[in-house]
Amino acid sequence: MPDEAATTAFATRLAAHLQPGMVVYLRGNLGAGKTTMVRALLQALGYTGRVKSPTYTLVERYEAGGLHLRHFDLYRFRDAEEWEGSGFRDEFDGQNVCLVEWPEQATGLLPAADISFTFEILQDGREVLLHAYSDAGQKCLNAL
Repeated sequence: MPDEAATTAFATRLAAHLQPGMVVYLRGNLGAGKTTMVRALLQALGYTGRVKSPTYTLVERYEAGGLHLRHFDLYRFRDAEEWEGSGFRDEFDGQNVCLVEWPEQATGLLPAADISFTFEILQDGREVLLHAYSDAGQKCLNAL
């Protein structure tokens, strides 16, 4: 995805194929496009409010396109006790679509991803590597 327009176009296609309960990991360096992807995805689902990065709150909750979405940014997350005390585990309830930036910060605590996107910054844009880890994830990627 060379630019924001390409990210938006991809997110629009992806939005049509998300299913309740999906877990999506978003990996990549700071500024690689993870939050831009989430913002475009929410807008494609019809969300018209402000979409902000949950860097300090760790999670933002949205409803759009008939889906309950949870946007996690675990960049500042450091403590398994915080995970248990926050109730985050309850958000992965098989109904919410959970979009997780920096999943490596909560290794061993998060459920497995259905899909992962790895964003890489190149000299002339960005590249996104897609991987499916479940039947639901594979169906979603196949539909793209």
